[in-house]
Amino acid sequence: MSVYEQFAARLAGGAPVFSAWIGMGGSQVASVLARSAFDAATFDMQHGVVDFAAVVRGTQLSLAAGKPPVARVPVGACATAARLLDAGVAAIIAPMVNSAGDARQFVSFCKFPSVGGRSWGPGESRVASGLDSAGYLARANSLLKLFVMVETREALAALDEILAVDGVDGVFVGPADLSIALSGGARVDPAGVEVDAALAQVVARCRAAGKTPCVYAVTARRARALAEMGFVFIAVSSDGALLQAAADAAAAEARGETAGPAAGGYG
Repeated sequence: MSVYEQFAARLAGGAPVFSAWIGMGGSQVASVLARSAFDAATFDMQHGVVDFAAVVRGTQLSLAAGKPPVARVPVGACATAARLLDAGVAAIIAPMVNSAGDARQFVSFCKFPSVGGRSWGPGESRVASGLDSAGYLARANSLLKLFVMVETREALAALDEILAVDGVDGVFVGPADLSIALSGGARVDPAGVEVDAALAQVVARCRAAGKTPCVYAVTARRARALAEMGFVFIAVSSDGALLQAAADAAAAEARGETAGPAAGGYG
């Protein structure tokens, strides 16, 4: 069974899939996290410093480690999304999708006909799938996932319409941006009461639509809580935050001190 098939099966099964979040440059970070206990590796091109070439290298490392590579592309980067799918990425996260029209535009680049209009040119993805050309064309739309981000009041209001778009496989919530939107720009509070109410709504609507609820978690503890809330694909913290937390803990232990919990990321 290919990495894509395993990933699709896990998402369909509903058990939590915890992903590393990679925003730092360098193949070494991707290699270490792909070989870690995380279930997947997500590369952040929106706020991280990883570029297209770095994601492609990271994708190869992730696939070699048997972990599904996922990429969050910059806002509106439909063409980049299509190229990354050709390069072997198992799922695309599309930020700032505020309407069914936005979702349909991304689908048109990420799914083959008749669902979308993705151009034929698979490279690593077809090889990694273990399928021939005919088999890949027949199954790529279901194997490779498209998660659209809900981060605004507008997107929440259009949630059912977005989920109804054929080719949208799930909704990924950025709770930090959502908290800014819900507070009218007054605060960043990704674990606030208003945000939690919106998150519960997303899980319920995704379940009703048969789509995957996905989310970013600032800390591992928050990731556990979000899994208990019903989210399936959960990105945990960030590479920078994890590195800092490990460094702080090591320094504290060396000094005989106790390090406090670290938080950070790009959600």
